[in-house]
Amino acid sequence: MIYKKEYLETFLKNQSQLFDEPVAETLEEADAFLDDCMAVVADGYPEVKEYFEENGVDTAGLSKADLLAEAEVFKLPDGKYLIVEG
Repeated sequence: MIYKKEYLETFLKNQSQLFDEPVAETLEEADAFLDDCMAVVADGYPEVKEYFEENGVDTAGLSKADLLAEAEVFKLPDGKYLIVEG
C-alpha cells in the first residue's frame, strides 16, 4: 500500500502512543514499517469497528470514543484513521 505523506508524518509524530521506542525516524522508514505490518487506512469509525471485529475483538462494550482511543488507532488529518498492529 502507498501511504500519503501526511499519514506517514502523523505516524512518525504519534508512534509513541503505541510503541515504547521509535520504530521509524524518516518517512521512508515509516512507510516500510507500515507496509511490513500491513497497516490499514479506514475511512471512518464504521470501518475501524469492522476492522477490530474482523480481527476478533469484542467491541460490544466499547463506545465510539473508546474504540477510536485505542493505541493502534491514529487519527489522520483528513478525518480517516490509520490502524497499526503493535
